[in-house]
Amino acid sequence: MGQALGIKSCDFQAARNNEEHHTKAISSQRLIVRRGQPFSVILHFRAPVRTFLPTLKKVALIAQTGEQPSKTNKTQATFPISSLGDRKWWSAVVEKRDAQSWTISMTTPADAVIGHYSLLLQVSGRKEHLLGQFTLLFNPWSREDAVFLEKEAERREYLLNQDGLIYLGTADCIQEEPWDFGQFEGDVVNLSLRLLSMDKEVEEWSRPVHVARVLGALLHALKERSVLPTPQTQVAQEGALLNKRRGSVPILRQWLTGQGRPVHEGQAWVMAAVACTVLRCLGIPARVVTTFSSAQGTGGGLLVDEYYSEEGLLNGESQRGRIWIFQTSTECWMTQPALPQGYDGWQILYSRAPNGSGVLGSCDLVPVKAVKEGTLELSPAVSDLFAAVNASCVVWKCCEDGSLELTDSNTKFVGNSISTKGVGSDRCEDITQNYKYPEGSLQEKEVLERVQKWRMELGKDNGIHPPSLESADPLYLFLEAPTSLPLRGDAQLSVTLVNSSDQEKLVQLAIGVQAVSYNGVLAAELWKEKLPLTLSSNLVKRITTSLSFSHFERNPPENCFLRLTAMATHSESRLSCFAQEDIAIRRPHLSIEMPNEAEQYRPLTALVSIHNSLDAPMKDCVISILGRGLIHRERSYRLSSVWPGNTLCTQFQFTPTHIGLQRLTVEMDCNMFQNLNSHRSVTVIAPKLSA
Repeated sequence: MGQALGIKSCDFQAARNNEEHHTKAISSQRLIVRRGQPFSVILHFRAPVRTFLPTLKKVALIAQTGEQPSKTNKTQATFPISSLGDRKWWSAVVEKRDAQSWTISMTTPADAVIGHYSLLLQVSGRKEHLLGQFTLLFNPWSREDAVFLEKEAERREYLLNQDGLIYLGTADCIQEEPWDFGQFEGDVVNLSLRLLSMDKEVEEWSRPVHVARVLGALLHALKERSVLPTPQTQVAQEGALLNKRRGSVPILRQWLTGQGRPVHEGQAWVMAAVACTVLRCLGIPARVVTTFSSAQGTGGGLLVDEYYSEEGLLNGESQRGRIWIFQTSTECWMTQPALPQGYDGWQILYSRAPNGSGVLGSCDLVPVKAVKEGTLELSPAVSDLFAAVNASCVVWKCCEDGSLELTDSNTKFVGNSISTKGVGSDRCEDITQNYKYPEGSLQEKEVLERVQKWRMELGKDNGIHPPSLESADPLYLFLEAPTSLPLRGDAQLSVTLVNSSDQEKLVQLAIGVQAVSYNGVLAAELWKEKLPLTLSSNLVKRITTSLSFSHFERNPPENCFLRLTAMATHSESRLSCFAQEDIAIRRPHLSIEMPNEAEQYRPLTALVSIHNSLDAPMKDCVISILGRGLIHRERSYRLSSVWPGNTLCTQFQFTPTHIGLQRLTVEMDCNMFQNLNSHRSVTVIAPKLSA
């Protein structure tokens, strides 16, 4: 009956509506709106409206989504164009009219199903006339929406900001990795909803808890997709592109359109970043969080074993988990109506291997507050996450006869410097207080006692505190080392031994260095040394030596850390002293110089320099520059070799096109390393009017 009405067209006013709904960065051509917030469409008629007045009283609009729209599951809604519309349900009101058009204000419920919608017009219950399509997202600006976020600065950071920082390294040497979330790239909405469409419970897409769990489970599952045979050259090309690690969008595209080929970068922090992109795209505030020294795979136990040889080197796998040097996760903001009061706010997306209970069974949403309070009864996942930030490590020495001996280790506690990008800035924000009470505080003691009681009731108690060791003939060992070591460089380390007894001691000191991946897995043995020492009574002996790449049997693999260990064994005592430090490898610094402020459409120059502090030339140097709103597309330049002691300086000119805070990212590859990057932010202002 649309023809009988003589509808000429329906203008969805995408540019205006999208700007009001904070989606203009996605598109100004397609209508993308947020639930619970009005948007306007204009119906243009072929003839004057008065011709159709009797018919218009019987007009209804139909909004529907999913493969089988249904009023029962709230994927289809039929509603009149009426000034008496229910603003808590789908409603449409004529807010402006003239002879041949109506401007209609539509409002969707704050708990509507998200997704791609068709909008149809129907007269007297007869044939529908398609007016067009629009996309509906969650709305952190709407107080009635489950993802409502109070502060505008936080909405801009956790929903609208595409320039992220992810923190890697160690607790003592935190390194930032610039990351392009790209949630407003043109195809990311379609990619995100396509990913979500693998879940057929479309009626549940009104609940952000369900959507987040589905996405977490699916992204975890897609990581495991099987490899299809592909030509080696194609694999190499894809690997080169995806290993650039610049942003989520190429990875998301690869997973969903790569015909089963896996992403070549399989690190957990990349998974967390991609999940953050999809959540932000669909309207759920999200952020990437890094925990340094994180206990993983403990089964909720609060003691983790580590095994070292008599030479002080990592030796064998623990059955009670492993300490990761750093571990990333994704937090998302929403209410949790199914849980007791008090658990709204930041939720941890916790994915794990499927357990046979469907898609949702492989992903939980765990309130951060539940981890802090040790509320293990809330969900099995709380136990794992509580252990990740509260466990202690017990160090064992593997003797040549096959026996195990407990060492007198400086106990390694976990859950350090839990970090995320600060709101509205590039600073690192420490949010450890969100996850645990201060060490040694009364609150921490109460939480640990409650957790221990709960685990004992379940018959899962393996202790909370590491066993204490007492020796009548004590020996003390202290290790001092730099937090980072220059690539191909050297630094000083010292071992201090304290013999506080009245007896002379014969001591065997073993020092070793291994390359360890960020997840605590041994990658290579690099260097070891044994020193027999005689310690006089009441003696403090300090041994200083040089830690150098030139000592290593091989170069450590890229993206690894150096694990420095020292073990001292007293010949008359079976008790060994042990100490360990994880050291980040510091690569040359890529410097960017440019103004803090620039004018839109006026050329801007950036000076990039790098000093070669290595002992060998940097060859095959390629520098790439990229930046949304600054450079139309990525540019790459091949540069001359940089000899030891020399500095390479080059400058680039580009023209900013977008107003606001923008980020320039510069990346360098050469024969010595890959993915060396740096970034600078610049505020782009509107062109100044000429006098």
